[in-house]
Amino acid sequence: MTTLKAGDKAPNFSGTDQDGKTHKLADYAGKKLVVFFYPKASTPGCTAEACDLRDNFHRFQANNYELLGVSADSAKAQIKFKDKYELPFPLIADEDKSVINAFGVWGPKKFMGREYDGIHRTTFVINEKGIIEEVIEKVKTKEHASQILK
Repeated sequence: MTTLKAGDKAPNFSGTDQDGKTHKLADYAGKKLVVFFYPKASTPGCTAEACDLRDNFHRFQANNYELLGVSADSAKAQIKFKDKYELPFPLIADEDKSVINAFGVWGPKKFMGREYDGIHRTTFVINEKGIIEEVIEKVKTKEHASQILK
């Protein structure tokens, strides 16, 4: 699980979004960046989380934040998720898990007594200089924006 913590330099990631556009940490220099990892597009918890961020997107913009969602879903699944819920931020289709592994959010999980490997729902708040300000591991899907924008 994630060993990154507040005060660490954010990983110099590179990932491709639902439209084939590449996003790198360097692209966000001078802005605050929220990178939120979610297990699977269009599932109830992930939908609640993404829609809460969408509904508060104007608040993020007003505070100079950019948002970037990441899951191991295909670009096609990310397009459907983004379009269906009118999400105003890019979604990285990290099928090779390079961004997921860079942030250390892939690991063993338990669900209904079954153990398997998957994405741990985790959010990283990165400042203008590329330093992690906060790691949110106990994400409240229905009120995630207020966890970030205190």
